[in-house]
Amino acid sequence: MKKLLTLITLMAFVTITKAQDYKFGKVSKEELQEKVHPIDSSANAAVLFKDEKVSFLFTQNQGFMQQREVHERIKIYNKEGYEWATHKINLYKGSSGASSEKLLNLKGHTFNLKGSKVEKDKLKNDGIFEEKLNDFVEINTLTMPNIQDGCVIEYTYKISSPYLEIDDVYFQKRIPINELRVKVSTPQYFNYNKKSNLKAFFSPNFKESKEARSVNMATNTRKLHLGVNQNAFQTSKSEYFDNVVKISESNIPAIKSEAFAGSMDNYLSKMSFELAAILDDNGIPEKTFASSWEKVSKSIYDRDDFGKQLELTKFYRDDISSILQDITEPFEKAFLLQNYVKSKVKWNGYYGYSTYRGVKKAYNEGEGNVGDVNLLLTAMLRSQGVNANPVLVSTKNNGIPLYPTRKGFNYVICMVENQGQYVLIDATEPYGFLNVLPERALNWQGRLIKRDGSSNWVSLMPNKQSLESTSLNIKLEDDLSFTGKVRQMITSNLALRYKKRYVGMSQDDQTKMLEKNKGAIEISETKMDAKDNGAFSISYNYRLNDAIDDIGGKLYFNPLLFMAEKENPFKLDVRQYPIDFTMPFKDKFKVNIMLPKGYKVEALPKSEVMEFKEGAVKYTFIAKQNGSYVQLSTELDLKSPIIDSSDYSVFKEFYGKVVEKQAEQIVLSKI
Repeated sequence: MKKLLTLITLMAFVTITKAQDYKFGKVSKEELQEKVHPIDSSANAAVLFKDEKVSFLFTQNQGFMQQREVHERIKIYNKEGYEWATHKINLYKGSSGASSEKLLNLKGHTFNLKGSKVEKDKLKNDGIFEEKLNDFVEINTLTMPNIQDGCVIEYTYKISSPYLEIDDVYFQKRIPINELRVKVSTPQYFNYNKKSNLKAFFSPNFKESKEARSVNMATNTRKLHLGVNQNAFQTSKSEYFDNVVKISESNIPAIKSEAFAGSMDNYLSKMSFELAAILDDNGIPEKTFASSWEKVSKSIYDRDDFGKQLELTKFYRDDISSILQDITEPFEKAFLLQNYVKSKVKWNGYYGYSTYRGVKKAYNEGEGNVGDVNLLLTAMLRSQGVNANPVLVSTKNNGIPLYPTRKGFNYVICMVENQGQYVLIDATEPYGFLNVLPERALNWQGRLIKRDGSSNWVSLMPNKQSLESTSLNIKLEDDLSFTGKVRQMITSNLALRYKKRYVGMSQDDQTKMLEKNKGAIEISETKMDAKDNGAFSISYNYRLNDAIDDIGGKLYFNPLLFMAEKENPFKLDVRQYPIDFTMPFKDKFKVNIMLPKGYKVEALPKSEVMEFKEGAVKYTFIAKQNGSYVQLSTELDLKSPIIDSSDYSVFKEFYGKVVEKQAEQIVLSKI
């Protein structure tokens, strides 16, 4: 009976959804009265309706202009959903107005229910903010007015673009979508490869068709009439058709983020439209674009702002000659020139695999985008006889290019090869090291492009385990507080993560950061040091209160104190996407506990070794008494950073046991 009622409820919801009138500005009381999403009760907000249309309008003066029209209505259930009252619109800005995208017909309202009356607040100019993201992109941010629990927001706008490239069309968000309509119409003269995200776990049904179109063309001719030349205008009608993709979906589930998910953009359902060719009236290609990874790589390498930049050498030759004096080993040259470029040219925060300023201008002005910095480093290394080549990368927030596409890449790094070995280098990262890339670039694989035009894939993932080794000394004071010292040594990619977090902070701020979320702890004499070999060290003294229970004269405490994992971060019963720890690592603890006088050990946690998937992940816990000391040694050894979703439930159980083990207590009793 319960299942039947649930089914009836869902069917009624679907019927209401289908029958709803989504005319702009017509929000119903029922939408405003809704307290929780009918299907996903955990949702803080939901898209009630989204309609997106992409088409091309022909004008005689401008040719085909792309039009992207968006109408979206969102229900906000509670304060956690307020973030959905802000919407960002990216506009590409070219060198002139004619080559820039324009935002048109922007309208928006917020609807609230006051008693039985629907009130609406209009989006005004003071709620629209323009921000320059980089030299090519402007962000228009809409901040909807009068946001309250239960409100509904709605906006509509159009983007007029002179470009043939179509931005990805997304079918899914982090909140559920009740009703989605998408229509993409492209003229017969433009052939687009249409690809859905193969990593997505929701795939909409779409229909393809052709729609007849026509355009009136005016021509101006000159005629001789009674001995006088006169202008004569003639109008002719040209027929063509659009290739149309339509999508109509209801009740699209939200993509649920959880701990160690990596970039959720990699799993969002979307469709990409890659311009493959421009055709003539007979459908014969007049110009073709990327159709294979080799062609993609070559088309990028042949650009003036990419491959040509690698040939420029004169302007820095004298500057680097003294740096590399008597140095012959290629990887040592790479290390020294990486540091030189980092000190000479600062990254301005802008992505891009091609140069913006050009390597010479970036070198002289001391600033550039990713392409400026890393192509400069590659050019320098080549000028010194080093086998260095660029590697195209798609950053984590850009997704993974699963088919040949130029716009799938938005970043570039440098690769140096020597005698069968290689190192990857990113000179935009101040604290980076050879083979230690920033996490933004650790996205599966990159495309290596060589001088001869050949290209191949290279793994971007760290090939060396990071180590976090912690030494923890513990002394139990008479007031039942703990005092002691912590020493940590961190290597490789984990060291980079720590450097980005702590380097540049004052000692006081470093101490406050260490104290955060560790309970009633006081930290002093904090010391942090970035080592020449890329490692990072931390040491500090501590006093910890309220970490011991005195029950009937017996003392109970966790031997890992504030270092113990507090809870299992994996909450979902079922997970569709893999766990991504970003890098392989070993997390080691050595704990030395001085027993207080007058007490003996009554109980110690049992030593134990636990494994997941035949040692792919291994946890070792060893506890023993050695005279007046208790010594604890633990190690979490993760050999691969990716846990497949098919193994999620088993790994969740394994990790839960690790957390439980770390929560086990030592019991001391009086002698």
